[in-house]
Amino acid sequence: MRNFTKSKRLFTKALSVIPGGVNSPVRAFRAVGGNPLFIEKAKGSRIYDADGNSYVDYVLSWGPMILGHAHPRVTEALKKAVDKGTSYGAPTAREIELAELVLKAYPSMDKVRMVNSGTEATMSAIRVARGFTGRDKIIKFEGCYHGHADGLLVKAGSGATTFGVPDSPGVPKSYAQNTVTLPLNDIKALKQTIRAQWRSLACVIIEPVVGNIGCVLPAPGYLETLRELTAKHGIVLIFDEVMTGFRVSFGGAQAHYGIRPDMTCLGKVIGGGLPVGAYGGKKEIMQMVSPEGPVYQAGTLSGNPLAMTAGIETLRELSKAGTFKKIERKAAALEEGLADAAKRAGVKTRLYRAGTMFCTYFTDKEVCNYSTAKTADTRKFSAFFSEMLQQGVNLAPSQFEAGFMSLAHSDKDIGHTAAAAYRAFKKI
Repeated sequence: MRNFTKSKRLFTKALSVIPGGVNSPVRAFRAVGGNPLFIEKAKGSRIYDADGNSYVDYVLSWGPMILGHAHPRVTEALKKAVDKGTSYGAPTAREIELAELVLKAYPSMDKVRMVNSGTEATMSAIRVARGFTGRDKIIKFEGCYHGHADGLLVKAGSGATTFGVPDSPGVPKSYAQNTVTLPLNDIKALKQTIRAQWRSLACVIIEPVVGNIGCVLPAPGYLETLRELTAKHGIVLIFDEVMTGFRVSFGGAQAHYGIRPDMTCLGKVIGGGLPVGAYGGKKEIMQMVSPEGPVYQAGTLSGNPLAMTAGIETLRELSKAGTFKKIERKAAALEEGLADAAKRAGVKTRLYRAGTMFCTYFTDKEVCNYSTAKTADTRKFSAFFSEMLQQGVNLAPSQFEAGFMSLAHSDKDIGHTAAAAYRAFKKI
């Protein structure tokens, strides 16, 4: 049995000074039981906790570390950048370079604005869409998470389409009333709502592959229908690719599925492990952004030189011929290993993968939306998670989070993970 004494002690101390002992809720391990790991360092495919335990890591800081932890090119560039200062509050050439790399990979965007987080990116994109269209309402989908901005913390009520109600205390009802929530992959509900309300709809925002209830793929024809309807009625289509960007494919889910949204939100990978977000889109939409246009958005640390440096080095490395395909092949090998382990152990699971992100659900039902994802047996997942942790494999501490593959994961790591999964499946 692994010893977690120091992590437990640190968590007890953290509880006295930080709400819940963590700075982001899922880290608290409430969904899986026990105490969270406190991490001391990370390198390549592995993280190391305060007690000296080593783990093959598939959380990867919730996605950004696509090259692996502490990649030499990224860390060396950051060391040099630190010597030049950490923040200027003024433009730098590095902002231009990262913007050019992003626009080259995502041709649906003519211009891009750098911000500091995915939440900033989505809330800003929605504001710009409202300014551009002169409309107030938005559509989001049940189970899609777009950050913790007030108007996005809503859930669906009964029926196929409902006006949002706040999903968190502190969010005024008036904020949520302009958010319409629909079930994912329900083309009938989508068509009915847009046809009835298009005159008041500024935008539709969607995770084209949903990574915040595991890994839910779009149904055949769903994104195509969404694109057709929004274009017909002058509604801005926003792809939230904060998670899927450079993950589903190098050009994100939009390249993989052949859909050109009007606006795109990015984050995670483009920061190379530092806090970065971005939103961009068509020229006529982005010219609404201040100081070019009337829609105000600003940030003291936007375009931070350290964050730009990490992002540039990450995208340079990732854009090398064959690099993304190599990571994707590793993810496919892990998918095959996990599926085989579950089958041999006689455990019913549903495993889904999109490029380099994946999820195993403990259910025998097809997972296509929020309600079907909720059929997964969370008790089995908690037991599985704990067993994997004991065997040196770090998964996301929730049934409803995606896992990620990196360039640094080796065949040995993948083989160890599959073997550990078989033993864990057998035990539960």
